[in-house]
Amino acid sequence: MDQPTLRTPRLVLRPFRPGDAAAVQRLAGDRTVASTTLNIPHPYPDGLAESWIATHRPAWEAGDRATFAITALEDELRGGIALKLTQQHQRGELGYWIGREYWGQGFATEAARAVVDFAFGVLALNRVQASHLPRNPASGRVLEKLGMRHEGLHRERYRRGDRFEDVIEFAILRREWLHRHDPA
Repeated sequence: MDQPTLRTPRLVLRPFRPGDAAAVQRLAGDRTVASTTLNIPHPYPDGLAESWIATHRPAWEAGDRATFAITALEDELRGGIALKLTQQHQRGELGYWIGREYWGQGFATEAARAVVDFAFGVLALNRVQASHLPRNPASGRVLEKLGMRHEGLHRERYRRGDRFEDVIEFAILRREWLHRHDPA
């Protein structure tokens, strides 16, 4: 089964294509964007986007990850969002990035809401979790808007470059998501 395409009022979330590589390198490789994540390098090396995109289909087919390009309705790339799957525990871990010129327009929240709905409504997961760096409070606000609950702070959990980074954990359970969609 091919990875589906998700639609929201303003966005299309579709599988990345090889032709997206230059835009990924430009948008994700922006120093400000890369610094808000644990995994995006800066500078962003040539060829990395192509090899990253090439991992998506096999990861989907193996049931390990769903990675979507966040595009405007006219197919202009705005960012990326992924759901790393742990099938054994019916759990997904959400991660996303948005190009700097598109910050503050609600794209991360809109895309993340669609992926969380996909996780519970289609994939029948029990839990979706996400984390953010304390120095990126905007990402925390996105998670709160999704109905995720703050679960804690992991001090110096990851090393990025020459410094250790704290992360703040959030999660939502299937029953909480169902309650938000059918509060009766």
